[in-house]
Amino acid sequence: GHFPRRVREDTRFVFVSRDLRAMDEPFLALVRSAMASVKKPTAFDVVYKDECQFCFDTPFSEGGLYVNLSSLMGVGHEFLDLDRTRTGNKLYLHLKFTKTKVDTKGDTDEHETPAAAVPTQMAIGTAGGFDVDESGKFEIAETYALVVFDDSDQGSNRGRSVSYDANVANDDLPFIVTDAIHAIVKHAGFHAQVETAAWREEIGESKYARGLKQTPATELTKVSPDSSKWVCVESNATDNLWLNLGDGHIGSGRQHWDGSGGNGGALRHYKAEKAKGHLFPLVVKLGTITPTGADVYSYATDEDDMVTDPLLSEHLAHWGINVMRMRKTEKSMAELQIDLNKGFEFDKITEAGKELVSVTGPDKIGLENMGNSCYLNSVLQVMKLVPLLRENYGEQVSGDIFKSLPSSSDPTTDFSTQMSKVITALTTDRYVAAPNDCDDAPQTSVSPRMFKRLVGKNHTEFSTGRQQDAVEYFQHLLEVMTRAEHSAGDRFAGSKKSLSEFEFEVEERVRCSVSGQVRYVTRRENVLPLEVPIEAVDNAMEVDHQKELKRQRVDGDGAKEDEKDEKEEKTVPTVPFEACLGMFAADEQGDDWHSTA
Repeated sequence: GHFPRRVREDTRFVFVSRDLRAMDEPFLALVRSAMASVKKPTAFDVVYKDECQFCFDTPFSEGGLYVNLSSLMGVGHEFLDLDRTRTGNKLYLHLKFTKTKVDTKGDTDEHETPAAAVPTQMAIGTAGGFDVDESGKFEIAETYALVVFDDSDQGSNRGRSVSYDANVANDDLPFIVTDAIHAIVKHAGFHAQVETAAWREEIGESKYARGLKQTPATELTKVSPDSSKWVCVESNATDNLWLNLGDGHIGSGRQHWDGSGGNGGALRHYKAEKAKGHLFPLVVKLGTITPTGADVYSYATDEDDMVTDPLLSEHLAHWGINVMRMRKTEKSMAELQIDLNKGFEFDKITEAGKELVSVTGPDKIGLENMGNSCYLNSVLQVMKLVPLLRENYGEQVSGDIFKSLPSSSDPTTDFSTQMSKVITALTTDRYVAAPNDCDDAPQTSVSPRMFKRLVGKNHTEFSTGRQQDAVEYFQHLLEVMTRAEHSAGDRFAGSKKSLSEFEFEVEERVRCSVSGQVRYVTRRENVLPLEVPIEAVDNAMEVDHQKELKRQRVDGDGAKEDEKDEKEEKTVPTVPFEACLGMFAADEQGDDWHSTA
């Protein structure tokens, strides 16, 4: 019968079958002798038909992927013998997929970007977000084969196989085998089951919104519907303005790292009012107000983030703003973030517009975005360069790590196995493929999905698909790795524990200004936090000069000057690294600290 595949909506699949070879009695006898351990997966089982447990081979790899019909684990051709030794299994389903690029030139102009490909929201892997799968660009052909081994095949990856067409009923094979194969073929698979493939920026409701107190509105404090009359009370700035929903104050937004954005008048006003005992934490960005909503930010210390206000139209009406008559005149914060992620300022490090030479090879393997996993990818790309980690988990020890794993243990939940899998892939040329007709460039990346799930397991943040902090993940990974190495016992054969490569000592000297007594405190750290003192920029004159030129142009013909700004090379503030270190080591005055002297 026909069994449907779970596929991406906009990806085309072609099912390819070869002529079934006559299954002789010896072959069927082998299948019957091994079928007792065959397991039919249910919706509650995880089927690893997307990726090998020991390497990053997939059904698209040259050797395809073999799914153990007993454990439902996927294994690459190189590790077939290891898996058979560990599990004693003899029956496998071989998956071999190929993809062909779909010609879409007739659908759009050669230089035109399809509207569906342009991100409209801060999301990865969802409709309207950044596309990480190149969906719809390939046609995929799937082939399957049933592979059986006997005792004489031990030590060899060569078994006896027969092509299997999932769309044609097969009465020769035992039903228990065909039933399991059909269930595997139509199963969602590991990636779809446990990976959070889509991430969307989550904005919650402010706890202060429903009980927000607003001062009485007067003719002087009401906001004009004419956007040309909106100005910062403090600086007379006319862009990036935020209206305080509590008292009607209009102030400039915060300054960005490059000096753009605003002067922080709105935040200073909130702090000043808070010091007086007035709590007005909610502000709305003028220019983003429409009948469907607006950008709302909470300055409250327990929120300090973008929020939603379910009573926004009422709060704005209090200050004379009718949302039904408002139109958008400025980019929202989400749109500004999208612009940044689409290339703004990133061209400084990606050398956009320049002709680059593609490089590949060991240590030049990329990590694919699995749905906002940039923090994880960044940490792994740095850690793979540490010599001790390569010594403890690299290719030269991966075989021993895999073989020493007890047969009762799950390779996907074993840290040593998954860490070695990642380090080996990133530091060797195993996943550097030659250019082919399907891809524009060689395959030079892998997706550490098993590693991500393992390290993030039971963690309230790292187990999700939300945006995370790279430093926090780095420290969490060190904790997970340290626990795993201590519990590994004899399986860990490294000369030193990996944590030792990342720790250092920090000594603090505390001196009492009254008694003159001194105390020294030493602590171990794994991160050196450095603040960037913007006042220490060594090209302040150039930065200020460019700001002044931009201000003068804005006062003139802003539309034309915006085009000129895009073409001009921007002057980025530069801060000497020594200034950052100096700020870390500088003396601090502790006014509230009391000595025992």
